[in-house]
Amino acid sequence: MLVQELLEDMRGWYNDSMGKADPRAFDLPLAQTPVPILSILLLYILVVLHGPRMMEQQKPLNLRWLLVGYNFSMVALSFWIFVKTLQMAIRGRFSLVCQPIDYTDRPDAIEALYVGWLFFFSKIIELIDTVFFILRKKNSQITFLHVYHHTSIVVVTWSGMKWVSGGQSFLYPLLNSLVHVVMYLYYGLSAIGPCMQKYLWWKRYLTMFQLTQFVLMLVHAGVNFFVECDFPKLFDKLLFTYAASIMALFLNFYFRAYIQGKRRAPSVTRTNKNK
Repeated sequence: MLVQELLEDMRGWYNDSMGKADPRAFDLPLAQTPVPILSILLLYILVVLHGPRMMEQQKPLNLRWLLVGYNFSMVALSFWIFVKTLQMAIRGRFSLVCQPIDYTDRPDAIEALYVGWLFFFSKIIELIDTVFFILRKKNSQITFLHVYHHTSIVVVTWSGMKWVSGGQSFLYPLLNSLVHVVMYLYYGLSAIGPCMQKYLWWKRYLTMFQLTQFVLMLVHAGVNFFVECDFPKLFDKLLFTYAASIMALFLNFYFRAYIQGKRRAPSVTRTNKNK
C-alpha cells in the first residue's frame, strides 16, 4: 500500500508539473516528456561505463581534424546563441533583478523560446565530448566533474526550456554561451597540434572565467530569493543549487590543478575537458 501511495503521489506531482509547463514548448523536438532526454542520458552513462573497456584492445583514434572542425563549429554555435540572447535582452530591456517571462505568441517571446531550445540542444551535442575522449583513450579526462557537468546541464537546460524560456532565465545562456565561445576556441586551437601550445598560455584564466560565470549565476539567482517577482522561485532555487554544486567541483579542480599541482611540480596541468 505504501509503495502504491508513493507511486500515486509521484504521478500526481508529475502531472501537475507538466500541466504548468510552457504550452508553446510542447511541439518542440525532445520537449514533450522527459523520456527522450532521460533515455539519451542513460545511453550516455552506459557509454561512459563501458566505452573505455571496449577500447582497451584498440589503438587510440587520431581525430585531429574532426576535433578541429567540431570545436570550431561549437564556437560558432555558442557565439550565435550569445548574440541572439544579448539582442533579446537589449531589445526587451531585460532587468537583472526581475524579468517576468512572456508566455505570449509575440515574435520576441517565440524567439526566446527557440533560442532556449537551441541552448538546451547544444548540451545534447556536447555529450560527444566524452565520446571523443573514449575513442582517443583519454580516460583520465572522464572525471566525476566532467560526467556530472555534462549530464546535469542537460536536465537543467531542458527544464529551463520547458518551463521558463526567456525572462529572468536569460542570464544563464548569455553567460554560458560566452564562456563556451572561449572554451571551445581553446580546445579547437589545442586540437591543431603542438605548434599551437605557445599560444595557449591562458588555460588557467579559462577556468577562472568559468568560475566567474558560476559566481554571477549564484548572485543573480540568490537576489531573487528576496525580491518579489513574477518568476518561478523553484527554478531560481534549482539554478542556485546547481551553480553552487558545479562551482564547488570547479574550485576543487582549480585548487588541485593550479595551486596544489604547482607546489608539487612545475609540469603543465590539464583541464577536465582538454582536447
